[in-house]
Amino acid sequence: MGTRRKSRELLLQMLFQSDMGRQGYDDVRRTFWAERGAVDQDTRGFADDLFRIAIDRWGEIDHLIERHAEHWRMDRMAAVDRNLLRGSVAEFLGYPSTPKPVIINEAIEIARKFSSPESAQFINGVLDSVAKELESSG
Repeated sequence: MGTRRKSRELLLQMLFQSDMGRQGYDDVRRTFWAERGAVDQDTRGFADDLFRIAIDRWGEIDHLIERHAEHWRMDRMAAVDRNLLRGSVAEFLGYPSTPKPVIINEAIEIARKFSSPESAQFINGVLDSVAKELESSG
């Protein structure tokens, strides 16, 4: 597994912990990394950076997701799915030079691992729609 994939999986876990435990950036980072074994610096650094972006832009990210997840509110989505969407949109916003299809494909693969095939399709559709909006707005 590549460094970026591992970082994205760790990001999903951090966002899940923050979301479900109603914990902020510092609390999650402290407990999350204390419970992990050794993680190389590049993997940890990328996960931390994406986590900071997601926390800092949480409201904006949720608004984008809800706008493109037709008939779905964030609180009605599966927790894994909404946090995977948050992490992917955070990467869209924070790393605009990373090709959107790469981010979307990674999210689909992570959804298949941590959620369900139906979730993978849902995530693909939402992220594709968000990516198109972001591309058109500049």
